[in-house]
Amino acid sequence: MPLSLQIKLLRVLEEQKVERLGSNQVQEVDVRIIAATKADLKKLSDEGEFRADLYYRLNVVKVNIPPLRERKEDIPLLFHHFVLVAAARYDRESVPLDAGQASRLMERPWPGNVRELRNLAERYVLLGPAALREGESADGASITSRQTLSEMMDSFERSAIISALNACQGSIKDTMVQLGIARKTLYDKMKKHGLDKAQFKD
Repeated sequence: MPLSLQIKLLRVLEEQKVERLGSNQVQEVDVRIIAATKADLKKLSDEGEFRADLYYRLNVVKVNIPPLRERKEDIPLLFHHFVLVAAARYDRESVPLDAGQASRLMERPWPGNVRELRNLAERYVLLGPAALREGESADGASITSRQTLSEMMDSFERSAIISALNACQGSIKDTMVQLGIARKTLYDKMKKHGLDKAQFKD
């Protein structure tokens, strides 16, 4: 955060007043700040890169949240929560982990912390148990997936359309009903994925 912005933030916290951009009218505010950072603000303030007065103004109640690797027992619970959220978002079934899968998740180092766990939960919902194996090397160590979530969703979408077209023998009307999408949407997605209905007719 630039020092100039730090000064403005400190002034708001101290005076509990703000001025809207382009206005000279002062408005009183009553705010509470919850701040999160991976940086050592005390060290930065000692080095002059973060205002000491703002640091002490923010540092009223300090909560240290350890990384996932230091609270392994939370991993299955968080993963289950993210699976439920992703399942609702993508209208998919939420399949619980078995004991072995949960144990393997707890053994990973999780360098990406909660964000990495959340992304894996989304891939698990979209791709099934295979997503868990993609995140491990032969010795069980965590590796970075070669596909982004967007790429995986595209792959899943293409597979779903192919499956529906096969089941409906290339019938656009039946396929759009099965997938629950409009005709134009289906045609747009088929064009996007390079699919032709003729490929699926007997």
